[in-house]
Amino acid sequence: MSKSLEERVTHGYADSNGVKIHYVSLGAGPLVLMVHGFPDFWYTWRYQMEALAEQFHVAAIDLRGYNLSDKPKGGENYAMPLLVQDVQAVIRHLGYERAIVVGHDWGGAISWQVAMHLPELVERLIILNLPHPRGISRELAHNPQQQQNSQYARDFQQDGAHLRLTAERLSALFPDETARSRYVEALERSDFEAMLHYYRENYPREPYTEDTSPVVKVKAPVLMIHGLEDTALLASGLNNTWEWLEQDLTLVTIPGAGHFVQQEAPDLVTRAMVSWLNR
Repeated sequence: MSKSLEERVTHGYADSNGVKIHYVSLGAGPLVLMVHGFPDFWYTWRYQMEALAEQFHVAAIDLRGYNLSDKPKGGENYAMPLLVQDVQAVIRHLGYERAIVVGHDWGGAISWQVAMHLPELVERLIILNLPHPRGISRELAHNPQQQQNSQYARDFQQDGAHLRLTAERLSALFPDETARSRYVEALERSDFEAMLHYYRENYPREPYTEDTSPVVKVKAPVLMIHGLEDTALLASGLNNTWEWLEQDLTLVTIPGAGHFVQQEAPDLVTRAMVSWLNR
């Protein structure tokens, strides 16, 4: 399946204020823009792209710092407003006014921000294994288990943490052994320091406090899919998400699947997306 997908996709680059963002695309119709997380690349969406391309123009990006996208030096180049701008740049480059935006992990964090701050761009929002930023900030402030399980993020925020990463170790996080060689290749092309700048620039730091700023509600309908075995982002972070949304929320929880739910339960995730988009 994946071999044929890799042969069928079209590669392109969008210019985001001088930073080239690589994407692959497949199919025709309304735009579905897919945004991966750490330590990933466009290929994480292979199962969903295959199915969605029957009805949609599906584009999956490489985040800046990853695989074939540019890797600007310096943490300031990984601040959230620039990551939001990258998503906007790809949507505009592909000739669309708006998209169905799909994000996982850091891609989910970016997608929430796009939906909040550029609502005109987002027709619908699909988020995988990434609670709303207010849910994360609440859990870090009040849930000792989440505080403990976020140790990896505090480690990533330390200077020099990227020196301990290798493509082989990171690719071992993924469930599909046949895909590992592709992950090793993509990660060897990536910039580990850039990848950790996402945590340094955008992940909450201690002492953790709950976000009490005025709520900017998401205007688009939202589908959230969460693998319940995720130890990095506990499911308790999903509670009260509806308070931060203007429209309907559909929540699909998947027992037995972990953080990379789109790869660990690909059929269920794909069916949930297709049926929600066609409702």
